[in-house]
Formats: sequence, structure tokens, C-alpha cells
Amino acid sequence: MTLQDTVLMQLRNLILGGQFEPGQRLAEQQLAERLGASRTPVRSALVALEQEGLVEANETGKYLVRQFTAQEVIDAIAVRGHLEGMAARLVAEHGLSRQLQGDLLACLDAGDRLLTDNPLTLDSYAAYATMNDRFHALLLEACGNRALQRAVALNDKLPFAPASAMLPMQGSVALDRDWMLYAHRQHHMLFDALQRGEGARAQALAVEHTEVAKMNMRLALERRAESEQVMPVLKLVIG
Repeated sequence: MTLQDTVLMQLRNLILGGQFEPGQRLAEQQLAERLGASRTPVRSALVALEQEGLVEANETGKYLVRQFTAQEVIDAIAVRGHLEGMAARLVAEHGLSRQLQGDLLACLDAGDRLLTDNPLTLDSYAAYATMNDRFHALLLEACGNRALQRAVALNDKLPFAPASAMLPMQGSVALDRDWMLYAHRQHHMLFDALQRGEGARAQALAVEHTEVAKMNMRLALERRAESEQVMPVLKLVIG
């Protein structure tokens, strides 16, 4: 985990929470001061956010917040689920190598340790997101299907579509922590299906796994609606 990971997580949270208007410029220095970081990790995080489709660079190279709808996010998450489901099925059918088994177990163990924090700290949350990205990347890499890998990479350029983009943003909230614990149990169940070579079950679990991300999206929107600050800045509309 790096400082960039923490800054990236915080900026995603601010964008989802409606703290910036669509088209608003994100100035590195102002963001650095707001987050208590230097400009270097902020700059790196903005590059990552552009790759995720949350911001876009204008003709002068300045980063602006993109406008998107909740339905666009939910659709992208659903597509990711089906693509990762296919990847999981292929991995199960091919069989786990000793190296892949060890790498996945290391992810599971790291997630187990991190989720013992109650409430989750900012650092433990960011570390869990890093672990989660690696778990998903390992499966995608191991599936061996280049076209599928390219499809996932393309889908990940849509807002909040990447694996860790819609993890709960408030680790101190009991319901959010419950969802993270449930999602990590799904990781364990998926690993078990892969070990057993159960392709259909692995596929179904990977698809079901994205329901957590969709739920987190709905929870985030509900919190925005309940906020005393009226900020219709992202125009997030549930379809």
C-alpha cells in the first residue's frame, strides 16, 4: 500500500459523495492541502482516476470531473461481473497452479488480518483495496483469454467499474464493515470452488460478488440524499 492508494481512495469517495461539480477542475495543490498530502501522490491518483473514467483531461492537461449516472455505474459493474465470471470458470477448468494457489491464499490471509480492525482505519481500508485488486487481477491473468482480459481493461475505464472502486467508503459504519466481511467470505468461497475445479460454481460466485458493489452504490446514494448539504452535482439518477 502506498500514499497514492490512500489518496486515490479518498478522491473516489469525494467524487461519489458529490463534493465536486461535473466539469469542475481538480487542482493538485488544493487537493493536496485538503487531503494533507503532497502534490506527487495527488498527481498520480488523478492519472489513475482518468484511467477509471472519473476525471478527464482538457486540452491544457488539467483534470476535470466527468459527469455520469448511477445507472451507468451499475451497468459497468454488471458487465465486469459477467466477464470475471467467465475468467473464474476458465481458471477452475484449467486448474490452479501451485504458484496461483499460493498467491490467492496470501490475498485471503491478508484480507482476514485487515478485517480484524474494528472500526477499519484509513490505512487498513486502503490496504484491503490493494489486496482486493490483486486477487481479481490474479484470476484475470490466469484465465489465459487475451480477448477477455482486454474486455475487462476496457470496462475498467468506466466510472466505478474497477474491482475496488465501489468498496464501502465508511469503514467505521457497522453495515459497511459487514458488507466487506461478506465480500471477503465470497473470496474464500470462490477460492474453494477454484480448488475443486467447479467451473459453474466459480462463475456464479464471481457474478454474485459484484452485487456487493451495486449495494454499496445504492448505500452511497442514500447517504447523499440524507445529507443536509444539497449537492445535485453529479446528477446521479437511479435507473
